[in-house]
Amino acid sequence: MRIDRLRERLDGLYAHYDHRFVDPDPLRFARAQRDPADQEVVGFVAAALAYGNVRQIRRSIAVVVDALGERPARALDRLDARRMALRLAAFKHRFNDGRDVACLLRFVARMRQTHGSIEAFFAQGHDKGAEHVGPSLVSFAERALALDHAGLYGERALPARAGVRFFFSSPADGSACKRLNLFLRWMVRRGGVDLGVWRAVEPRALVIPLDAHVQAVARRLGLTRYRSPGWPMALDITKRLRKLDPLDPVKYDFALFQLGLGREDAQIRSLA
Repeated sequence: MRIDRLRERLDGLYAHYDHRFVDPDPLRFARAQRDPADQEVVGFVAAALAYGNVRQIRRSIAVVVDALGERPARALDRLDARRMALRLAAFKHRFNDGRDVACLLRFVARMRQTHGSIEAFFAQGHDKGAEHVGPSLVSFAERALALDHAGLYGERALPARAGVRFFFSSPADGSACKRLNLFLRWMVRRGGVDLGVWRAVEPRALVIPLDAHVQAVARRLGLTRYRSPGWPMALDITKRLRKLDPLDPVKYDFALFQLGLGREDAQIRSLA
């Protein structure tokens, strides 16, 4: 059967694309941390900024990680958001600026203050019996954007124009939530290149982090019937990958991404 052949080949690629291929993936910044709390904080920053070209992504993440210092989680516990905004005043990552990043850090700091970790904050809106993390992401985004932003945008309520909103996409808006799903993959999965530091979410509930590379490969392999990227396509691909591994469907994401970089066109043809 084709599904058995596809599983065999993708399992082989999953084993092949190991830690040697992490650089220049943004995951490298989280993997460089030793403490799980620091891995969580740096992972969230790295995933949030994982859009644009590779060189810019690496440069932007490095700037923010450097601003946090050697112990990022501890730095957030004593964060002065306005001072951080001033320190990042020259920061620019496509359409996000230093104030947006300072507000992102402020929100994460508040999650740690009120719940102890991003994981615990996320878990408050997570149903372990749900088929996937979609409803949990809706809850997470809504609750995060309702946190106190320390007046960084000059108003008591977070303005609709606030750039920090871009970091908290939601399936409710039809977004594929690529960067949040990428963060969840890094934190939840317990194998391959991923960190597996969370326990509140099971790998079976994860949804594929849908970027242009994964989208292109998935369409060539017949893993989706959709043509336009968005939450329905992400769910569709994940549903089909569950047929290959019901307990860990997004294990193949890193390999699919590597294939989509264009260096392994012959591999894609052999799988299709």
